[in-house]
Amino acid sequence: MNRVLVSMQDGLSEPAWFGKIGEYEQEVLKRLGFDGQELSILFCNDEFIQELNKNYREIDAPTDILSFENGEEYTDEDGSKWFSAGDIIISLDTLPKNAEYFKVTQNEELKRLLIHGTLHLNGMDHGEEHVGEGLEIKSPMLKKQEEVLKAFSDVELI
Repeated sequence: MNRVLVSMQDGLSEPAWFGKIGEYEQEVLKRLGFDGQELSILFCNDEFIQELNKNYREIDAPTDILSFENGEEYTDEDGSKWFSAGDIIISLDTLPKNAEYFKVTQNEELKRLLIHGTLHLNGMDHGEEHVGEGLEIKSPMLKKQEEVLKAFSDVELI
């Protein structure tokens, strides 16, 4: 069992698909074999994610996703042990731009970002390599990302 908290930046309205995210993320975690994880997903605008990107990565520009790995274990009041994986932040402004750039649907891009963030929270990295049309994927993280994404090809979030 895993815990997933999904929220919106204050002042933003929840999109119609917002309620599907927690269940999808639970299935992603299960598919990846993670159990006892706790993570949060925050949807925001470009201004919000740009400020985080500036403060934590010293890049003064918006981005599609940021992952903040925690990596601590704790025991709750019921005696259950949890792995606090961390936080995933996704810009709703950049999501459609990425989908257009990569020539995929917003649905596919959102699923890819959620998988991508989950892998980062669990210690995986892809260096400077990114997924793109006509590019051969070499990174184990990105190969895993695309493998999991393919398993969820029939899932409609957006």
